[in-house]
Amino acid sequence: MARTVPKLGGGSATLDGDAFEARFNMPLVHETVRAELNARRRGTASTKTKGEVSGGGAKPWRQKGTGRARAGSSRSPIWTGGGTVFGPSPRSYTFKVNRKARRAALRSVLSVHAERQSLAVFDAAGFDAPSTRQAAALLSEWDRAAATHLTLVLLTEAEANAGMSFRNLSKVAVLAVGDAGVADVIGAASLLVSEAALPALVARATGSSDEEAS
Repeated sequence: MARTVPKLGGGSATLDGDAFEARFNMPLVHETVRAELNARRRGTASTKTKGEVSGGGAKPWRQKGTGRARAGSSRSPIWTGGGTVFGPSPRSYTFKVNRKARRAALRSVLSVHAERQSLAVFDAAGFDAPSTRQAAALLSEWDRAAATHLTLVLLTEAEANAGMSFRNLSKVAVLAVGDAGVADVIGAASLLVSEAALPALVARATGSSDEEAS
């Protein structure tokens, strides 16, 4: 029997079995989330080595006869103001996760929300203009997690009015359905998807859009 989820405002919606009835694959989800979070890192941390720090061109004192330890540069790593040994340098933290693996991970996390009944759909066309009050009233009808937990709202690019309505609410994040990653979906306590965005979400999880294009 196909899973159904509540439709806010009345009614219910039937979920695609391929996208919302998958077995949860923890190692695959972990790898995908780690790849997504790494890709978001700026990787701009940088330190200077002994050869990059300005100054230190002259030998501080002669090699022998002073009673002090020999020193060749005042920019040695053991000196104040000296270079850094094995410090960070600009780099990319990204690593590849295969497309099929990303889709399987997305199916896993979507199925978790469907199984926990923390998923609902709504009609974003009902927002003729941005209205935070309307968005709050819509969420209050849903028996969801407490307001201290994050709710992720997924919309299409054309549903700007709904996006502006939800984004002002506390503990609510709004993303375009094409921009939502596995880390975003699994990191939310509740998932609210517009009726127009649901087919696009299913297509991302199953790869049906690529098959149609080919």
